[in-house]
Order: sequence, then structure tokens, then C-alpha cells
Amino acid sequence: MEAVIQSFLAGFPVLMLHSSVTLAILVVGVFVYVKITPYDEIALIKAGNTAAAVSLSGAIIGFAVPLAFAMASSITVYEILIWGPVTLLLQLVAYRITDAVLSDLPKRIVEGEIGPAIFLVSIKIAVSAINAAAVTG
Repeated sequence: MEAVIQSFLAGFPVLMLHSSVTLAILVVGVFVYVKITPYDEIALIKAGNTAAAVSLSGAIIGFAVPLAFAMASSITVYEILIWGPVTLLLQLVAYRITDAVLSDLPKRIVEGEIGPAIFLVSIKIAVSAINAAAVTG
């Protein structure tokens, strides 16, 4: 039992540091995402726009998955600080590419169309899965 307690006492501060840094990167990523989209997701969601909620939820999940894998495969917090922003950047690029392919995507999300929002979420999650695999490789 003593070994378990010692292991916990040694590992808990590392867990808290890694989790805190990863969550901070996630918050920054979501903040940047909200700022680069041409519409205010938060206001749209408050107004009951389901498409905006689906799209923002996909972004949050898309950011969180590779960040979680980066954290899980990192030994030091510096690795999280390197790989975390890289995965976020790739997610933001995926959004921009999708926006270019579907040039009217922002307008359609503002209008509450679910189809384009679901398509955008599928791209976000697919790219996040690939990013997650890349950072653990």
C-alpha cells in the first residue's frame, strides 16, 4: 500500500500540470477558432442555432482528441507545448480548406442548416483522428 501512495504522490503533480497545460491549449484553440470564423458561434447558439452548436462542438472535439493523445504520449510538459499547438493549427487549416470548398458554409451555418455543419464536423473529427495518430507515432 505504501508503494501505491508514493506513486500517487509522485504522479499527481505531473498529472495536474499536464492536464492544466492541455486544457489551457484547448481553451486557446477554441478561442482562436471562434475568432477566425466569420460568425459568432456563441451568439448563434444562445439564439438556438443548432448548426452553430454542432459545428462548434465538432471543433471542440476535433481539438481535444489530438491534444489528449499528445498528452498521453508525452513524458514532459514541453512535448505537450510543442505538439499541442501543431495539432490545433492543423485543425484550423482543415476548417479553412473546408470553408474554401463549401464557399457558402458560414452563411449556411448562420441560417441553421444542419447538413453543412455535420459535414464540417466529420472533417474536423477525421483530421483530429489523423493528428492524434501522428502525434503518438
